Amino acid sequence: MTAHSHPPAHGWRDFLPGLLLAAAVGLGAMGLATLPQVKAIGMSALPLAIIVGIVLGNTVFPRIAGQVAPGVDFARSKLLRIGIVLFGFRLTFQDILGVGVGGIAIDLVMVTSVFLLATWLGTRVFKLDRETSMLVGTGSAICGAAAVLAAEPVLKAHAHKVSVAVATVVVFGTLGMFLYPFLYAPLQLSAHAYGLYAGSTIHEVAQVVVAGRAVSQDAANTAVIEKMIRVILLAPFLLALSAWMRGRTGSESGKARIVIPWFAVLFIVVGGFNSLHLLPKALVDGILLVDTFLLATAMAALGLRTHMGAIRQAGMKPLLLASSLFVYLVVGGYAINLLLGRLFA
Repeated sequence: MTAHSHPPAHGWRDFLPGLLLAAAVGLGAMGLATLPQVKAIGMSALPLAIIVGIVLGNTVFPRIAGQVAPGVDFARSKLLRIGIVLFGFRLTFQDILGVGVGGIAIDLVMVTSVFLLATWLGTRVFKLDRETSMLVGTGSAICGAAAVLAAEPVLKAHAHKVSVAVATVVVFGTLGMFLYPFLYAPLQLSAHAYGLYAGSTIHEVAQVVVAGRAVSQDAANTAVIEKMIRVILLAPFLLALSAWMRGRTGSESGKARIVIPWFAVLFIVVGGFNSLHLLPKALVDGILLVDTFLLATAMAALGLRTHMGAIRQAGMKPLLLASSLFVYLVVGGYAINLLLGRLFA
């Protein structure tokens, strides 16, 4: 039972214990993410926060739920949206120009095809519910855990479905990060082409950095820029998803209510502002640190609210869906990169 399933008559004192708990887990995850051993496996603060959160959520949390639930739920919803808005400081529109029309076209095709394939395979082939299929698809198509988190308010998905989707992103993104450097020589790609391939098909930003650097700094730079274009596509994607959801509920209930995810719009506004380079780099770096903390806190809260029983109930199907998408990202992604790379050369 969540805090908003009964009238929210909470004062700030009610929120404090849960917020402090989620923040402590988030900070701990950020600390862990700076360790060289953790960096080497491309694990960022966000997946770490949800893992620690799930462990606590299934051991300590049930005993203290009464005191901490309101704050944990606040972190999971409100702090998450603020974190997604500030995520816009990670990108500039100048980045887009760096990879040209070909790079943009590759990302557009990849994001659209992966999401549509996930929705179709998930619901038709693996008989998963729509929310889980779409969350796994969003994480695979766009930017891993952060994208899954951003889609959650639009899809109104349960915590365990979000956690399952994040878990699949961690598993296959990590696998991709180790696999791609081995593909560099056999596929006979240039550093630039490899960067486009890795950036357009690997799940998490941190994983893209590791896979890119394993080849060369030039490959890493191209890969990160290509990845950031996928991140930029998060906002139009969320708006389209919201419109689609509105269409569905509208056709079911007879009256549609327009729901625009304001945080998606502000995310693009912030990206546009960041493109003007009005703020000193030190300040932007500070904002990004705060943003990581907010998103890690939201992830921790999500983990605290996830019960292993619900994940066990989800079974192997989400992993089978994610593995199918991973094969498509590696093989189909290479074919799309090759085709559009030649077309826009």
